[in-house]
Amino acid sequence: MRKIRLKPLTVALAAGVLLSLPMSAALAKGSGHIFVSSENDNAVTVLDGKTYAVVKTIATGERPRDMKLSAGRDKLYVIASNSERIDVIDIATLAVERSIEVGEDPEMFDVSRDGKRFYVSNEEDAKVSVIDVAANKVLAEIEVGEEPEGVMMSPDGKRLYVTSEVANMVHVIDTATNAVAANVVVGNRPRRFAATPDGGEVWVTNELGGSVTILDGATNAIKGTVSFTPKGFRADDVTPVGITMTRDGKTAYVTLGRANHFAVVDVASRAVKDYVLVGQRAWGVTLNRDESLLFVVNGLSDDVSIVDTKTNKVIKSAPVGRVPHTAVIDD
Repeated sequence: MRKIRLKPLTVALAAGVLLSLPMSAALAKGSGHIFVSSENDNAVTVLDGKTYAVVKTIATGERPRDMKLSAGRDKLYVIASNSERIDVIDIATLAVERSIEVGEDPEMFDVSRDGKRFYVSNEEDAKVSVIDVAANKVLAEIEVGEEPEGVMMSPDGKRLYVTSEVANMVHVIDTATNAVAANVVVGNRPRRFAATPDGGEVWVTNELGGSVTILDGATNAIKGTVSFTPKGFRADDVTPVGITMTRDGKTAYVTLGRANHFAVVDVASRAVKDYVLVGQRAWGVTLNRDESLLFVVNGLSDDVSIVDTKTNKVIKSAPVGRVPHTAVIDD
């Protein structure tokens, strides 16, 4: 077979194309692990992404809850509420390599687009702490309503959204100035967020309102509401908390808490397409990278329901630690 020699210019052009690829395309495939924080075990349970068997249990600070992958997907950040810190787990070694202090009673957080700052809700202090990740220090404290919980960065990184459970309010924060730009009254006990890919809509779950409130991402005005009424459940049992959205912004998945279901919602029409039975107190929810599987964390049955998104059928229930809170998929 005749060898083909590339000219220097051709090689340079090929290298340029590789360098111009998005970071997600250039990254190697993940570890294949599924990470689940367990509040009552002070640990993160690691599952094999194919068999769903427990690979390892990683000890963390007390009451681990919200988790995020680093931009490079080589670290897992785990908020340990009762230890008032974020533990940094090295995914290669499955061990905590350091901890970052993040203030009193932290619950949820998000990471700036450049990966340099954490934005953490401090429930007891009614504030959001802005943390320098590398220096392990507080850069700013932003006062918000009582019992802040959900925290979400807008897709462009210019806005931070924070829920206040007691004030029934969403606070919109300008990340350039750390100033509160708007306070929006939503449903009863707002909890967590999802956003359309362009940031045009922000969806917030209302736990005691049995609904999702939809905000305009540009004006902060309320655009609509989605209410949940699965058959056979009293209104008090329908307690939406977790929410995630597909990358194309067409479908939202909302966990319904004590109703032991999640809802499948068509984003454009606001119509509930299906209610799917899972474990007890369906709480956290996330999709794998190709969005073929949905993972629902069930806080009172101590398991994770794995759902085929084409059929909306549960294909597996994987036991995890006690009172699981959040799942992160590194696939």
